[in-house]
Amino acid sequence: MTTPTAGPDTAAVLPAPIRQRLRRIWPYFNQSPSAWVIAVGATVVASATEPLVPALLQPLLDKGFGKGNIDLWKVPAALLLLFGVRGFAGFVAQMALAKITNLGLLTLRRRMFDKLLTARLDLFSTQSASALSNTVVYEVQNGSSMLVTSVMGLARDSMTLLALSSYLLYLNWKLTLIVTLLIPAIAWVMRVLSTRLYRLTKASQAATDSLAYVVEENVMAHRDIRLQAAQHEQSKRFAQLSEAMRRLSMKSIAASAAMTPTTQMLAAVALSAVISIALVQSATDGTSVGSFVAFVTAMLMLIAPIKHLSEVASPITRGLAALERGLDLMEKTPDEQGGTFSKPRAEGNIRFVNTRVAYSDDGAPAIDALSLTIHPGETVALVGASGAGKTTLVNLLPRFIEPTSGTIELDGHALGDWQMDALRKQFALVSQHVVMLNDTVAANVALGMEVDRDKVLACLQAANLGKFVADLPRGIDTLTGHNATQLSGGQRQRLAIARALYKDAPVLILDEATSALDTESERAVQEALQRLMHNRTTLVIAHRLSTVQHASRIVVMDTGRIVETGSHAELIERGGPYSRLYKLGLYDADLSPDAVAAATPTP
Repeated sequence: MTTPTAGPDTAAVLPAPIRQRLRRIWPYFNQSPSAWVIAVGATVVASATEPLVPALLQPLLDKGFGKGNIDLWKVPAALLLLFGVRGFAGFVAQMALAKITNLGLLTLRRRMFDKLLTARLDLFSTQSASALSNTVVYEVQNGSSMLVTSVMGLARDSMTLLALSSYLLYLNWKLTLIVTLLIPAIAWVMRVLSTRLYRLTKASQAATDSLAYVVEENVMAHRDIRLQAAQHEQSKRFAQLSEAMRRLSMKSIAASAAMTPTTQMLAAVALSAVISIALVQSATDGTSVGSFVAFVTAMLMLIAPIKHLSEVASPITRGLAALERGLDLMEKTPDEQGGTFSKPRAEGNIRFVNTRVAYSDDGAPAIDALSLTIHPGETVALVGASGAGKTTLVNLLPRFIEPTSGTIELDGHALGDWQMDALRKQFALVSQHVVMLNDTVAANVALGMEVDRDKVLACLQAANLGKFVADLPRGIDTLTGHNATQLSGGQRQRLAIARALYKDAPVLILDEATSALDTESERAVQEALQRLMHNRTTLVIAHRLSTVQHASRIVVMDTGRIVETGSHAELIERGGPYSRLYKLGLYDADLSPDAVAAATPTP
């Protein structure tokens, strides 16, 4: 990127790697070219006034003090005008800068959040929620502000340096040559230290993510940690990561802090040489006191912008490192890929053909060579031990996970051929892990759809929540709170059932949909589910065999394979694993053949 203020001084100060990364960021902060024009113009005006301060000293010393050859009102009036112009220009530049920063931040955040909504789902298994939210919310904000402010500071100080250097050349070009020797020396120092600082910043970000993840884990698992008395272990884990983060922070500060004293020492050497040579010149060619003071003042004024330029690589490097995490998220994270086929409402004909799912190359597959056909309107119950592959099987349908091999079809079309939104409109899911947004009851029920208040109330009534919602302070307009924590587990699950009723999808997935309900509530919800399941293809996952007796077909799974299938009556008559466990009343037991044999009393 060629920054709006980039010039010979900017290129000399910033190392090439930083300039390359700035080019990558530039499109997001070029939303308002007029704001850049105003910011740069105001900065030029403010910088151009810098040499006027020493310029006023020369006539004041040579003609004013003790000589009376200058009008008393001119110098104060000039100073008032000078600082008035400088202050106004600084205000305009600051406002334009704020517009640039906030527009860039808005664009970045929206695109990053949109990426989270469309990214392949394996992103959420490789990055923690705390790391993603930290990147989207905090890092881009801090990085944007730091970067734009630093770039504009770089421009301002470069222009100030140029203006003061030009004035010094006008006063004494020989002495000015000494000052110019500072620039390559400072550029070399910044190049070395900024490269190290960038590496340390990236390492610090990784350490911050690890620390945030420990906090996230402990907040989510606070009950288990207290129950297991694991506070000391977790405190030690947090302390170790905090110490690693502290060490990285100290190294980063050392790299940043080394720039300033190095630059000041170079400036002190130049100042000493200039003063010595100026004293010799004044003795030989009669340089006036005003000229000498003006030159020294202008040269001393150079120290501030030189110091700032020596420090600018640090905030720019930190800002770039923060923003590049967001850019990597947007540019390197692939989107979910769907096909072009679409239809308003599927018939619900599902077919698995030799489907296999393996989460790792060396581990046992979660689904292994599974073939299954589910007809429209059929209710299929999936029964099996934990880890048998039931949830994996149903997660394949909305493409929450992808099969390793084999094909899956809906209405005769491979799932990959369906347009992604059209595919997922065909499924309603009620899971044992209920997730609710911090929004109203109505918005949670109609999630992703327009709110029809009458329909919402009807669905809540069907899910056995009518009386509960009627007693809420604002009815269906009541906020549910963070993940509906103000509701009981059973109420949350019934709210999820109301959401499925509202969606009215042709394929219904019930993953332990009644696991959090008491007997009375379960009976009422089962009635609602029976009405919902009518003329819909339904897949039911349940450990309690009593909840699947009325399914059209029961599929018993073990280690990713189907071990038997049939209706409740057929399986009972067959006398296999399902029959034996049902007769024993082991509703939550392992349904594998070995477990059945072990659970069956020896005659």
